[in-house]
Amino acid sequence: MADTGPALARRMRWVPDRAKLHIAMNVFQFVYAGNHVILRTALNMGISKLVFPAYRNIIALAMIVPFAYFLEKKDRPALTTSFLVQFFLLAFVGITANQGFYLLGLDNTSPTLASATENAVPAVTFLMAAILRIEEVHLNRRDGKAKVLGTICSVAGASIITIYKGPIIFRPSHPLNQSLPSISLGDAEGKNWTLGCVCLIGHCICWSSWIVLQAPILKKYPAQLSVSSFTCFFAILQFLAVAGLIERNSQAWLFHSRTELFCVLYSVCSIN
Repeated sequence: MADTGPALARRMRWVPDRAKLHIAMNVFQFVYAGNHVILRTALNMGISKLVFPAYRNIIALAMIVPFAYFLEKKDRPALTTSFLVQFFLLAFVGITANQGFYLLGLDNTSPTLASATENAVPAVTFLMAAILRIEEVHLNRRDGKAKVLGTICSVAGASIITIYKGPIIFRPSHPLNQSLPSISLGDAEGKNWTLGCVCLIGHCICWSSWIVLQAPILKKYPAQLSVSSFTCFFAILQFLAVAGLIERNSQAWLFHSRTELFCVLYSVCSIN
């Protein structure tokens, strides 16, 4: 058993770099897929939709800052007011509005719908990049036609899933006087499906805007970890400001179970 680690390392040396990239992406997608279910479970437990992302980004910032400080000392340009304003706006679009829309949409719909609508993010990102002339589209070439066709199919599929909720296929039958104590991950009473769909669409638009806006900022400030740190820092300030005004219940700032703490830590590992 002691040789398992070195043996695995020797085997991985023979794996092509492109295959390693695909393996890493598949692992990430698997972890991120579980994020939708974990977050919905946390919301069903009553965790605050404002306090939760604040703690989430505080932990993420604490993890990123040491790497950004030591690894990008030489690459980090001088910090100016213009950069601070850009980081603030990037934080608002890419984290505060993005995560806010996502949590509100997830709370009113289901993990399946939330993950399905995110398939439109690449298409929306492509459209924004094309409109802003960040990416060129050659309609007279096969790659250009493939990009346009893929964009149309992606948006159409996400729209159909968002608009058409569909009938209930299976409903368990049980006596009227018998209640089933369970945590529902689907449609809960008092939830607004339409509002949830609109919020998830807003989440996709914010996410795409965040991706597109990062390109020109990183050209002028080529320190990815530092940009993430500043963005995360301003997002924390924004979440704390909004939560301080709206969330009046002091109990919302406390962890009432290990499950809530686990949900926060898990979401940090798959933060977008």
